[in-house]
Amino acid sequence: MRRLLMTAAAATVAALALTACGTTEPAADSSEAPKSAEPITLTDASGTKVELDGPAKKVIGTEWHEVELLISLGVDPVGVADVKGYKTWDSVVPLKNEPKDIGTRGEPSMDTVAALAPDLIVASTDLPPAAVKQLRKVAPVLEVRSANAADPVKQMTENLALIAKATGTTDRADELKKEFDAKVAEGKKALADAGLGGAEVAFADGYDISNQVSVRPFTSGSLIGAVNERLGLKNAWTVEGDKDYGLGTTDVEGLTKLGDDVRFAFIANDGDKSSTPFTEGGSLSEDKVWTTLPFVKKGNVHRLPDGIWMFGGQKSMEAYIDALVGELTK
Repeated sequence: MRRLLMTAAAATVAALALTACGTTEPAADSSEAPKSAEPITLTDASGTKVELDGPAKKVIGTEWHEVELLISLGVDPVGVADVKGYKTWDSVVPLKNEPKDIGTRGEPSMDTVAALAPDLIVASTDLPPAAVKQLRKVAPVLEVRSANAADPVKQMTENLALIAKATGTTDRADELKKEFDAKVAEGKKALADAGLGGAEVAFADGYDISNQVSVRPFTSGSLIGAVNERLGLKNAWTVEGDKDYGLGTTDVEGLTKLGDDVRFAFIANDGDKSSTPFTEGGSLSEDKVWTTLPFVKKGNVHRLPDGIWMFGGQKSMEAYIDALVGELTK
């Protein structure tokens, strides 16, 4: 957006300079004046009709999934919830500007949002209704459902299309979808060629809070789980995930239910030490249950790179595919 604003500003300065210098050319006919942007009417994930005067340029994102989609579409948000957290967990699609931090993802600062005078606020349906109601007093709010365990990839694609319509970037959205589909096909072929079609994969993240390790399985209803299945892999988890994100819950003992030949993959972040129990030197390094698991003893534990947001958009999932395929086939 900054680039767009600078370009627009430069054009305006040039036009004013020509006018100031004077000209013998006749004034342009009013019929040749540029047409104003057409109004845009959308229905968001909450069923609310959202009306815009034209493509939104000054946009705020209250959740990282939506922020990533905005950046991928070429729209640099002027406000982002928890900027530091985004930079820590989503380096695949980095911020290209220095947006204002509007507070936490669950509780944005209304004063900060209002001061930015946005054209549009893109908010997750995870945000409390009371907060959304307050935001609507500041600017149009486009609610997006960040996740849907019934069809995570379809939801991600619909989110991209909805935000693209609001920001006038539908051509770029089409390109992103094609690039993602191509990456899935490429990854699936690479795994099949390596004899890994149908291989069992268990993806999870884990947290060590007060010396208590919790494991969060990504079931078939998770975005990563759905991508794995599109790659021709089988999800090894049998626990049930939630209706939105497809995330389950278990502990180290629960890992004993995984098969001997499973490939266990995870993403941690060195910037958040509580997220690294599975890493070498992590809190499970000396745990007898963990160290005696068949897939651990066989070396089938794969740490994927930091900065791939597990709940992101097409570009994060492309990075995930590259990382996973690279690990499984090396």
